Amino acid sequence: MTPARFSECLLLIRWTPINMASALQCELSWIEALETGNEEVPAGLAAWLETLAKIHAELPPPTTYRGKRSKF
Repeated sequence: MTPARFSECLLLIRWTPINMASALQCELSWIEALETGNEEVPAGLAAWLETLAKIHAELPPPTTYRGKRSKF
């Protein structure tokens, strides 16, 4: 997985690098290294991200709730 694809997958699943580090319970600096290409994305992580990105691309959030406000 290229650094560009890694970043694209994060965008598709609406995660920041901080969210990714939190989900994996790893160091943010490692996620940043993956994002910049200073570390290679492990195959298992790449496959997991591709799966999440595919699902998010196929099932975008419903538009019905855009602009929804609290009644209170």
